[in-house]
Amino acid sequence: MKKLLNTLYIASPEKYLALDGETVVIKEEDVQDQHLPLHNLEAIVSFGYRGVSPALMAACAERGVTVSFLSLSGKFLARVTGGVRGNVLLRKHQVLVSETQEESLAIAKNCILGKVYNSRWVLERTLRDHGMVIDAPPVKAASATLKQALLLIENSENLDQLRGYEGEAASRYFSVFDHLIIQQRDDFQFEGRNRRPPLDKVNALLSFVYTLLTQMMTGALEAVGLDPYVGFLHVDRPGRVSLSLDMIEELRAVMADRFVLSLINRKMVAASGFKRLESGAVIMDKNTRNRVLMEWQNKKQEMLTHPYLKEKIAWGMVPYVQALLLARYLRGDLDAYPTFFWK
Repeated sequence: MKKLLNTLYIASPEKYLALDGETVVIKEEDVQDQHLPLHNLEAIVSFGYRGVSPALMAACAERGVTVSFLSLSGKFLARVTGGVRGNVLLRKHQVLVSETQEESLAIAKNCILGKVYNSRWVLERTLRDHGMVIDAPPVKAASATLKQALLLIENSENLDQLRGYEGEAASRYFSVFDHLIIQQRDDFQFEGRNRRPPLDKVNALLSFVYTLLTQMMTGALEAVGLDPYVGFLHVDRPGRVSLSLDMIEELRAVMADRFVLSLINRKMVAASGFKRLESGAVIMDKNTRNRVLMEWQNKKQEMLTHPYLKEKIAWGMVPYVQALLLARYLRGDLDAYPTFFWK
């Protein structure tokens, strides 16, 4: 099993990254340089960067440490990676499967079954733990609708039909998401999912964390030799990591949504840590962004029992394990892609 290494998040646009031997040097005016061993890192994610030295980018590419550049709001800009890894036969078969409707549908179904199943259990967990303090009937009704949607998804006859069922289920789930916010309700109101740009604080958090999860999944797919740009559900588009977006579907609710709810309900973030731009977009300030990244790192270290492997692993390893299971399925070692069903 791969070892869970650290991701270095650079949240300040004033920082510059350089290389000193086998050490990453973080430079900032009027601040003493920080040094981190390169061998402890699996990725570097920089928000609103000043720059990264060519020497460091070369060292990262050589060692398989991905360097990603994002805007301050979390919008993906670019990635620096090394040579393509993995078996070329695996990638060729991945492309072949992606162009075969029946085989693509089988994998896509499992991803969406996992998404709706896990979304439902996020609702059920809230009903179990906080049923006396929330408006329970709408949440119960939404959970029942998602349960019914699972059968429809399983019987989908084509990808367009599957996308339709997935969209309806996601809309129903987010229609009661506001009920899952128990603390700071006046400050963190949620009236529905919006993005590009996010128009409220909850959506700003969701979009930001979805980006972090997508970056994790992209690195995991590359690590097992799959092409993150060749998907089965999301339409191929230049520059779009379609397979990463397919694979995070089953992890959105359990890794990202629960994390965002925890940040709000445990008062790790405050309304004062957000600002609205002239465009109407809502973004986090520097301190809030740093706190979210710190807590995300902590979340990645938490342990769980993987529902398929029946082994204890860190949450940060879940994207890699799912990518590995998909690769094994495509190689013919498994009869089906094992969906991540959380409960």
